[in-house]
Amino acid sequence: MTRRQHDVCRFLLFQQFGEQVSVVGKYLLQKSPSPLHLISSETHLDTEQVKKILCILIQQNIVTFGQHKRGFIEYSIRTGEILNRLWFPKYIYCAKTLYGDAAELLLEDVLQRGQVQMSKVIEVVMQRFNEALETSGKQKISESFVVDKFSNLVRTHFLQRCLDPIKSESNKVVGLEVTGEEETLYRLPDLSRKRKKSHDDGPPAKRSKSEVEGERPADDEGDGIFWRVNNERFHQMFRDQAIVQAISSKIDRSAGEVLRAMLRVSEVKTAGMATVTTPISVTEIFNALPKDLMARPLLETYLSLICDDSTNFLSKVGDSGGGMYSINIYEALAQLVKAHIESVVQERFGSKCLRIFRVLLLKKHLEQKQIEDFVMISAKEAKDLLYTLFSENFITTTEISKTPDHAPSRTFYLFTVNIQHVASMVLNRCYKALYNAMVKKETEVNEHRRLLDKQERMEAIAASVEDASQRDEILNTITPSEQEQIIKVRRTIQMLDHSELQICEGIFILEMYLMYFKQRQKDKS
Repeated sequence: MTRRQHDVCRFLLFQQFGEQVSVVGKYLLQKSPSPLHLISSETHLDTEQVKKILCILIQQNIVTFGQHKRGFIEYSIRTGEILNRLWFPKYIYCAKTLYGDAAELLLEDVLQRGQVQMSKVIEVVMQRFNEALETSGKQKISESFVVDKFSNLVRTHFLQRCLDPIKSESNKVVGLEVTGEEETLYRLPDLSRKRKKSHDDGPPAKRSKSEVEGERPADDEGDGIFWRVNNERFHQMFRDQAIVQAISSKIDRSAGEVLRAMLRVSEVKTAGMATVTTPISVTEIFNALPKDLMARPLLETYLSLICDDSTNFLSKVGDSGGGMYSINIYEALAQLVKAHIESVVQERFGSKCLRIFRVLLLKKHLEQKQIEDFVMISAKEAKDLLYTLFSENFITTTEISKTPDHAPSRTFYLFTVNIQHVASMVLNRCYKALYNAMVKKETEVNEHRRLLDKQERMEAIAASVEDASQRDEILNTITPSEQEQIIKVRRTIQMLDHSELQICEGIFILEMYLMYFKQRQKDKS
């Protein structure tokens, strides 16, 4: 975890949970894991206060705990869970796109609470949804409709059960673990077992607790199951979307649909971190495609076209079943990362440096004279451009000596691109840019908070007034100079929001590539 990532983590904790939580989070980022008494003494916060903060962070899946070999409990912070909060809006939008508005509200509530019981989140979503439908005059939704949306999110692994507690001999919780097989994390409770509703028409105060609770769906095992969002499943979805979008822009939309169908089929056959999908037959691909999209001969043509493309997204690995094909996930991410880095090189150093960078990516190792010939640039200019890229760590050199003394006159100096090193460097700079954009936006809002609050108050008052003349009079209390300043601030905030989204997309591709690179190295070893 780099310093820039720590800066982003601290800012997110401060922005979403407040100053005291960010103080505890900052300490755990530096000294994790740590026991309770040490956290309290180092942060100068009361022990009870630290307990409440840790409870909040555990509830939000940010902090985990375990028993030290000496018997005390240690608390560790999960930086990945903090950074995943950058993607919460995309999670919600993805759920809405796949399953509709009810799924959007379900996921939003689960993300807000961190860990929640199924019955409670369904109750909250039903209330919110029906209130919105009542104001618009539409028919209310049933409980079974919301339960069905929740079940869809669980079956497709977007939601999963929380880890089970580990208890010591004294019945004290000392950690969390997965009990049983991993598939049990996605086992839905027995919804057929409903608590009996009370037939007593008396007031709720005279009814037993079990009778009052009987009006909502019962989770299995005494409402003891808590659910959380499965971040890895959403990231897998975003990864697939990036690959499909890349091939769609390179070839056409139909090629993207072919790749999408293959990724959908491979979900249940391929391990989560596999660098290459399991082979898929043409028949399976054809059956997974939308009906009437294309005939089988056209599908085979598209498969051959994608295989022959320079991106190397797809490979033919066999001839059985009309042909067996597999998607090279690692190679696809590598191509996406190269495209991101090339855009950085072009924006920072110009088109000539980009030509040099692309030649080195293509040829792997080249001497300076060879680079001059391939790129068709004069020796003096090529030397300056190579030094610029070298000084900024976008390219590196490899020394090959003819003699053991490594004399410069008898040594070849080959220029090359270490794509993993460059990706890590660009990722660090992306986090720095993200932190700067977030701080700048926060500063803009704080500096002009009075004006923004005034506009919100005037708009709220005007919305409650029916007379148009009075409404205009209220809105005119904001002077033209103030209105101009508000427009300028909102434009700046909108630009910074857009920048954050673009940076986050780059961060996602870079992190996903580096993660798969490490997995590939493990597979080789």
